[in-house]
Amino acid sequence: MMVPRTVLLLCCCLLAFLPLGPLAVEAFVGGYGINYGRIANNIPSPDKVVELLRRAKIRNVKIYDADHSVLDAFKGSGINLVIAIPNELVKDMAANTSRSMDWLNQNVQPYLPQTRIVGITVGNEVLGGQDQSLYQPLVDAVKNVYDGLKRLHLESKIELFTPHSEAVFATSYPPSACVFKEELMAYMKPLLDFFAMIGSPFYVNAYPFLAYISDPEHIDINYALFKPNKGIVDPNTSLHYDNMFDAQIDAAYAALHAAGYDDMEVRVAETGWASSGDQNEAGASSENARTYNFNLRKRLFLRTGTPLKPKRPVKAYIFALFNENQKPGAGSERHYGLFLPDGRISYDIGVSGLLPSSASSSMLFIKKVRAGGWILHYWATVLLCIFILLGP
Repeated sequence: MMVPRTVLLLCCCLLAFLPLGPLAVEAFVGGYGINYGRIANNIPSPDKVVELLRRAKIRNVKIYDADHSVLDAFKGSGINLVIAIPNELVKDMAANTSRSMDWLNQNVQPYLPQTRIVGITVGNEVLGGQDQSLYQPLVDAVKNVYDGLKRLHLESKIELFTPHSEAVFATSYPPSACVFKEELMAYMKPLLDFFAMIGSPFYVNAYPFLAYISDPEHIDINYALFKPNKGIVDPNTSLHYDNMFDAQIDAAYAALHAAGYDDMEVRVAETGWASSGDQNEAGASSENARTYNFNLRKRLFLRTGTPLKPKRPVKAYIFALFNENQKPGAGSERHYGLFLPDGRISYDIGVSGLLPSSASSSMLFIKKVRAGGWILHYWATVLLCIFILLGP
């Protein structure tokens, strides 16, 4: 007996919305994320922050600890969350595997899958930092935490990495000449060997702002802000750079190439521009912060690569969600926030249009379907429906 075409069509439409088994977790959806620091006494509660992030359509968030109030607030939000083992715990994690298991059992396992923990950072800017006693423990801590993830069968679902500052490089200009500092290679090489084995990217904190304030007389601020400028040409590769952000990423790629890690992806763990700072921090202003973050956002949403790696889209976490009024250090450290404590935006960078404002409701739906990990299944079924509908 022939099955009526309308019945077949109805079945296909239902199939379009059935996932094909468990969905793989993506550590970074799209190209844009944000750092959520909390060294402040005037910022909203984590629950309010989640509401803000959802309104702003920010889907990737990185924090600097594993605070349980934050992990609870992110339950059911659908936001990808990277948590952290701070520097003060690195030696503890390196000492023995049982400590790393305890940490994972307390801060990761109880929150999955409701809280989408997709990454763990081990330390922040350890190599090249002032506390050299952390250098070797960092390598051991990373390995112990990964062993713990394997025991919990989470190694394929949670990305493990450590962000580096520009201090790990001996030079970064021109980009092609960048290499790691020789004195760090005893620690950097085993770290990169391990990350290459488990498929982790190389994360760098890239701040054109910091480069500019270090030499404002010789660095064109337009080059640092993504504004029209003549740019630079790398004499070794003849590649042209019209912004410092891309040059800093390609410098990291050059250092990885020189060290023998051509296949490792570079991602940006932090980047931003301060809206205020000390008297000697040239360029720290609301207008420059707005310009940098607005142009950076546009650049990331193009989903394009760099001059050296044009087919590898850049991914970056912006620093930061809020100004942190209790953060120590230079004045600029307390003025990177995109949002004010009451949730209003500090300056207009088009946050309300993180998805293009001209996008139709159907295109927004497609983006959500793609984020769910079953876009191919969806479109294959839709095409089958069309074939049945138009067939003889």
